[in-house]
Amino acid sequence: MAGMWILGIESSCDETGLALYHDRRGLVAHAVHSQIDLHQAYGGVVPELASRDHVRRIVPLYRQVLIEAGIVAGDIDAVAYTAGPGLAGALLVGAAFAESLAFSLGRPAIPVHHLEGHLLSPLLSADPPDYPFVALLVSGGHTQLMRVSAVGEYEILGETLDDAAGEAFDKTAKLLGLPYPGGPALAALAGQGRAGRLRLPRPMLNSGDLDFSFSGLKTAVLHAVNKGLDDTGRADLAAEFQEAVVDVLTAKSLTALRQTRLQRLVVAGGVGANRRLRERLDVELAQRKGRVFYPELALCTDNGAMIAFAGAQRLAAGRVAARAGHEIAVRPRWPLDTL
Repeated sequence: MAGMWILGIESSCDETGLALYHDRRGLVAHAVHSQIDLHQAYGGVVPELASRDHVRRIVPLYRQVLIEAGIVAGDIDAVAYTAGPGLAGALLVGAAFAESLAFSLGRPAIPVHHLEGHLLSPLLSADPPDYPFVALLVSGGHTQLMRVSAVGEYEILGETLDDAAGEAFDKTAKLLGLPYPGGPALAALAGQGRAGRLRLPRPMLNSGDLDFSFSGLKTAVLHAVNKGLDDTGRADLAAEFQEAVVDVLTAKSLTALRQTRLQRLVVAGGVGANRRLRERLDVELAQRKGRVFYPELALCTDNGAMIAFAGAQRLAAGRVAARAGHEIAVRPRWPLDTL
């Protein structure tokens, strides 16, 4: 079968992800190594340790996806990699490998924005959304609402002014004495509690705009913890915190849909795997005869599949900038609306 093979490489933080995407067959192979065990003792990601682990993992994972896809290096037509945003050292590992491999094969290298990878990941599903749509991007360090008209055409409607939803989950989990990574642990504890027994604020719920703020919610959790909680109280506080975040994300998403007069909502990023958020959005959109689209659960966290796909979409849309050589450069800070 003719067509193009795109290798995707993700190394922006604490997951090393590689994947092979074929423009006719779809996602054929992908592999991810998580560094959770490596960073757990420190309660968060240690950048230097993350970079060194990417160095150890990237070549074995590259060989693994080649074997899984049943191709050899020479079959690769382009190499897409995360160029930012993220941890500078971690990004450089992926960029150096990608640019060097592309140079050795005489193939183009495609720098990809990490958030664009998340944003487009629901299009990898068997039933992808059509353009245009509203996207709620809720990854670890970002909470944004945007109107997506096509590949590379993104209008930011609102974003967080301080802590992102994922950061608030992790910091609240730490306050409650939960292990790293905090988000999934807090969601599990919330399932044992009941929201409403302890009241927390819903920051900027009625602000009249589409921006977010979660630092005040985290502070309210701190005050509640300092008053003392038994096991039941901790579970109830976790449930109330989760409900507060879900209330705000849901309300702002619905407002964005009304303002843009669109009926399709895409949810992407790690927090998009939260079961309670999915339940609420599914119900609310169904009542309004709209629809929500999510990536596969395995593709909610950082992965090479979304980077390979974003690179392939940019190639197909003619949105890959001409480059004179294979300069190894990354952008730890890279606003999505500058694409």
